Amino acid sequence: MQRLLRNSIFLLVLSVGLSAVAADSWPQFRGPGGQGHATESSLPLKFDEETNLRWKQAIRGEGWSSAVARDDQLWLTTAVLEDEPKPLLRLYAVGLDPETGSIRHEIELFQVEQPEKIHDDNSYASPTPVIDEHGVYCHFGTFGTAAIDYRTGKILWKNDSFEIDHQGGPGSSPVPYENLLILTCDGANVQFVVALDKQSGEEVWKTTRTAPLRDNSITHRAFATPLIWNHGGRDLLISPGPDQAHAYEPATGKELWHVRYVGFSNVPAPVTTDSLVFLCTGFFETELLAVEPGGSGNVTESHVKWTYTRSVSTVPSPIVVDDKLFSINEAGLVACLDCTTGKVLGKRRLIGKYSASPIYANGRLYFCSEEGKISVLAPDSDMELLQVNRLDGLIKASPSVVEDTLYLRTATHLYRIEDTAVRSGP
Repeated sequence: MQRLLRNSIFLLVLSVGLSAVAADSWPQFRGPGGQGHATESSLPLKFDEETNLRWKQAIRGEGWSSAVARDDQLWLTTAVLEDEPKPLLRLYAVGLDPETGSIRHEIELFQVEQPEKIHDDNSYASPTPVIDEHGVYCHFGTFGTAAIDYRTGKILWKNDSFEIDHQGGPGSSPVPYENLLILTCDGANVQFVVALDKQSGEEVWKTTRTAPLRDNSITHRAFATPLIWNHGGRDLLISPGPDQAHAYEPATGKELWHVRYVGFSNVPAPVTTDSLVFLCTGFFETELLAVEPGGSGNVTESHVKWTYTRSVSTVPSPIVVDDKLFSINEAGLVACLDCTTGKVLGKRRLIGKYSASPIYANGRLYFCSEEGKISVLAPDSDMELLQVNRLDGLIKASPSVVEDTLYLRTATHLYRIEDTAVRSGP
């Protein structure tokens, strides 16, 4: 009973804290709180290429970034790689009209001659932008970061000074914090986190990863997006990297504590309850860690509460609903764990391969397969399969939600899904 009350209070506080932006804004990767929750949305259970489809807009190039939205603005990024007469990479910000899906802006931000090769599963435009009341901020890893006035399409600033060797392409999305845009740069050659001033694009702080890494440089890279988490009235930047995850002060970059593990090429973003943060360690010794915040320096021995080692994801981020953690690996195995103990409460196999991170909306979990199937599950230990929806095309981008609208990006199109019967009325 006490645990149920504690979780109810946590969800109430989370809901109140996000209520100003949750319904009408999706400002960053995984939404307002960075954990995939669309608490005030009511999405349709069934949809396809005809059912509950508002519009479908072709997007040229390739990109696995999610759409971000605010007010009447809808933005994503894309990349066009030209082969002739020599390899040339063009990186774009694309602004769409949310009502019609028509393209308002297609702004070329960077040109890169003979760009480094990327992993076959990645794109040159995988990091999701950030949007706020001032503009949209687009990040392409080592290729550069830029800010746009979305009302006019004017480029406000560019910063391409943080060069790293991705060895696979960019992956980590930027996160906003007050007047800062925080970038994660875990390359094979250097590993650091840096904060830029949103107005100028200039560096405010830069912090190098402190814990030692293994000798092989290929294991020094990572692609995870960090999380801003308010715990006990204190803001923490939870930042997974190769062989380690850190908690920093987001305003200053000061390291507070870190945990150690053996893993690299991390992609999943952290998630939390009111008292624990959950981290996926990436490849090699793949684990899911439950960490109690606090302490200083290396807190691995003192603050890792439990670990889970079976079928842990190395790409899709997990998601927490009430006191349960749901994790899907690339092969489609969903595990439901008790957040407090790590006990396995249930498992379910979904067909297909999975890269996109799940979302939680109107009491349901939505999982998108690369083959274009969107499975809707009940958020309990049984994980009843409520519906399987299908769209044409490959899905690697994570979904976005604005009010009662679901945005899904495939390899070729952006879809606006909503309950068209409700919209049309009697």
